[in-house]
Amino acid sequence: MTSTIEENTLGSIAGLESRRTRPIKTAGTRPASVGTDYLGFGTALVCGLVGACGLLQFALQYDHHPNAPLTLFSWILLISVAFVAASFVGRNSSRLPNWAFAAILVSLAAVVALDLIAVLPDRDIGRYGTASIAVGGVLVLLVTLRRSREILTAAVVVAVLLVVATLFARPQDLAPDEPVLAALLVAVMRAVFPAALGIVVVTGFRRIVQIELDRVQVQSTVSAPRFAVGMLASEELARLDLAAEHLLENVATGTEPLPLSPQTASTAASLATELRLHLIEGRRETWLHHAISESEFLGPSVRLVDPSALAGLMHPRQRDGLLSATWLLLTSSTRQGVTVRLTLGPIKQPAPGTNIDRKVVLPIAISTTGIPRKRVNPSLWEALGKVGSHVVQIKDGSVRVDIDCIVGNPADQ
Repeated sequence: MTSTIEENTLGSIAGLESRRTRPIKTAGTRPASVGTDYLGFGTALVCGLVGACGLLQFALQYDHHPNAPLTLFSWILLISVAFVAASFVGRNSSRLPNWAFAAILVSLAAVVALDLIAVLPDRDIGRYGTASIAVGGVLVLLVTLRRSREILTAAVVVAVLLVVATLFARPQDLAPDEPVLAALLVAVMRAVFPAALGIVVVTGFRRIVQIELDRVQVQSTVSAPRFAVGMLASEELARLDLAAEHLLENVATGTEPLPLSPQTASTAASLATELRLHLIEGRRETWLHHAISESEFLGPSVRLVDPSALAGLMHPRQRDGLLSATWLLLTSSTRQGVTVRLTLGPIKQPAPGTNIDRKVVLPIAISTTGIPRKRVNPSLWEALGKVGSHVVQIKDGSVRVDIDCIVGNPADQ
């Protein structure tokens, strides 16, 4: 019995996608949920602590509060909004719709207004303001769902409202030696600090995740052939391959009569030209070129000088070491303007007396700007050891590394 399964030029089985397959079940996974469950739990904990402190303060002041029932109503509204926000965090870890965010902000504004109205008769917002200050804790719940500047703007608006209300109520008591000023400053910090801290934590977490995902994507180039197309070019080649298959199939089945019409002939010529250009580029670009150009982290800060495409001679362990060293250099400093320049070649013969058979030396120079030696990650030296023997210098206050990488003779490959 002969098999009737056919494959296209990309190696995929034709007609397989049309067969009915059983869906793969995933255990409770949600899109864009990388680590957000832990962040959501942390923000809920912060919100609960801020709210508990405010409620305890309100309970202790209840008997002599200027307008306790109105403040109690504002607390009920605030707790309701907090539960709604927490439900959004639990069900949708990727984004909060604009209408829901606007509704939450309006509700929080009502909480602030009610609390300030209740306190104004006594004119001591820093002492009796509780629900309006706890609004910052509810905003922390939203840091994983909305942009950081939106959350920070809302927290700053609450702080400004507290200051303006105090200025309107008791401007004469805001002297440096008055306790009203100290209480107001504490209230403003309590309103803004939780949201600001949450923004710092979430921003740092997102940056770490983006860098690690980018590095995992770039790491795939380590095992690539000496000359190869990148991931972006592979998608383009797949598109061109599919278009060429459709054209050839139409010609083979007679759907497209011969000779080809001028429009179809022009399309075929364009496909052939694009395929030829991609094949030519694949014979000039190495794994290191694709690793840098296709990385959102390396691309803006790393410049590669490899006119002879010598990076393709390195074996996977050396490639991994060079790529890791580049990452470690860029992450050694948080200052702006940090750059790394990689210069490869020209090839030279081993020094006389060295017992290296059928090998050549590939000089690699790593020049940096804005990276002092004292800020270099210690793991850099282990990564450089994978590439070859190296010498570290300090030039213009920044690190420079010269490496002698032993690679196979290109004449034998």
